[in-house]
Amino acid sequence: MFGIIKDWREQWIVDHSPYTDEQWRRIAAKIDILDRLNDQELTRLIHLAILFLHDKSINGVQGFEVTDAMKQSIALQACLPILNLGLDWYKGWSSVLIYPSSYISETTATDEVGVVHTGYQHRSGEAWLHGPVILSWDDVKDAGRRDGHNVVIHEFVHKLDMLNGRANGFPPIQSAVDRERWTKIMEQGFAEFQYSAKAGIDDYGATSPAEFFAVLSEVFFERPQDLIDAYPDIYQLMVEFFQQQPLS
Repeated sequence: MFGIIKDWREQWIVDHSPYTDEQWRRIAAKIDILDRLNDQELTRLIHLAILFLHDKSINGVQGFEVTDAMKQSIALQACLPILNLGLDWYKGWSSVLIYPSSYISETTATDEVGVVHTGYQHRSGEAWLHGPVILSWDDVKDAGRRDGHNVVIHEFVHKLDMLNGRANGFPPIQSAVDRERWTKIMEQGFAEFQYSAKAGIDDYGATSPAEFFAVLSEVFFERPQDLIDAYPDIYQLMVEFFQQQPLS
């Protein structure tokens, strides 16, 4: 009974979207990485994005005005990783904050003797555990162009990673994915990446296992052949995890 009510509610939300299907498809056509989706997949992505915007608020920071088209573009790219997983993978938080450009964020790090150091860093985005996703519009507006960089996908993959605690490169694993195999392949890949750069993959991925997972997820959706060339085993892991085959 609960499932029937949930399905009815979601269909009602989709049917009463403030944006027409034509408007959604016009926005989707501007995001190059979505052109691999067939019509059924694109329709499902649009429905997910509608539910996403109903569930999450997207607001500007520092007086920045977020237009409807911006919200739709962010929602479509945010929902691409969960196309075959479902919106429940983004549960437990409610907002997305948009800065007009890169912003300064305080950072903390603990050295090898336990001393905590604080500093400041320019960021294009970040994801908080149980909190918002924060994005820079200057870095979002050109996302999805198959250049291997996508701050929306990057930060929302962090949110998937945080479903079972702080981001560590080990998100909740479905039964179809072997946990020991995931751990072994990702740990080997991360160790190798720290010593050997790979063409088409941002070296920011070498900073931690969480960033390695997020950076490689960007490449998986943006330039999958680059990931296959660098780490074919990790590409296959991501096919199984995201339940998508970008090169099909």
